[in-house]
Amino acid sequence: MRKLLGLLAGSTMLFSVAAQAQETINLTVAASHPTVVPWVGMIQTHFMARTDEILAEKGDYKIEWNEAFGGTLYKANATLSSVEEGITDIGWVFSFLEAAKLPLSQASSNAPFATSNPAIQLEVMQELMETNEAFRDEWESHNLKVLGLTGTDLYDFYTKEPITGIDDIAGMKLSAPGVLGNWLRGTDANAVDGALTTYYTDVQTGVSDGALTLALGALPIKLYEVAPYINRFDAGGAFSGAVAINRDSWDDLPEEVQNAMIEAGKYYTEAHGKDLVERHEFALNKMIELGSGQNPKVQIVEMPEGELVKWVNKMPNIAAEWAEPLDASGIPATEFIAAYMEGLRAKGETPARDWDK
Repeated sequence: MRKLLGLLAGSTMLFSVAAQAQETINLTVAASHPTVVPWVGMIQTHFMARTDEILAEKGDYKIEWNEAFGGTLYKANATLSSVEEGITDIGWVFSFLEAAKLPLSQASSNAPFATSNPAIQLEVMQELMETNEAFRDEWESHNLKVLGLTGTDLYDFYTKEPITGIDDIAGMKLSAPGVLGNWLRGTDANAVDGALTTYYTDVQTGVSDGALTLALGALPIKLYEVAPYINRFDAGGAFSGAVAINRDSWDDLPEEVQNAMIEAGKYYTEAHGKDLVERHEFALNKMIELGSGQNPKVQIVEMPEGELVKWVNKMPNIAAEWAEPLDASGIPATEFIAAYMEGLRAKGETPARDWDK
């Protein structure tokens, strides 16, 4: 009996020592958008959860997450600076609104409709982040370490009134985030700068007549309530930003935690790409369902064949216009556009317009 008690006491002491040996690391994770926006919610369900899983396998470290989603720490116009300055340790950086600080990150937006497969696009951007020094450096120069990438599903026009084709948007005021306003050039529509957090109010109050946006963003913000006509072009997606960590916070982390986050970040990027593909149709159908009782009810307006090509050919050569001044300032934008386009072609994609040629 004494031997048994001794063994039990020894086991208890060993458990106590092991428990005490586990180090708890406090980190703040934040985003300007709420977790109902899929790529933000997946920071919780995929990046954070996977990091926790990996760390639990050895048990040396545990992260105490301080969550500040939904703009509680900063708004959409401060996503980069908030991570850079350490207002949050980890955050989603919305590259669309950071054209001056993250110029090469605007490449896919300035070479639109190059692919309508978000998962392939993220694969190419991940490869470029790993192999293209200029692309990687523009993020790291802002005291950041990139952990996972985000993109969009396909873009359509959500409007108060239906349209029959791209010619009908002439004269309309359409909300679009930052660089995506360029997609309206040549159409005679007027871009109203905004983000998912502003679209509903902008349309509701008449600041805009609708929005150029994506289904996975429109669904959670209930944009269909004020813009019930989803004019479907299936316009290609774009690289939209990254989950990044403040470099000072990163350097303070043990190597084991860093490695866990790198693996979790890749898992997040891959899962997010698949999610964009799988949930696009679901989101469109869900908006029809949820808006069936409103007046007017939500409707998808299919565009005639060839309207997407007609749209892209209305644009000036926005890729060249974007790249030339950057090239002149020493930023290899033309080279980066070519690497991006070739990366897509290598994976079997056929761009609607060869922006690099």
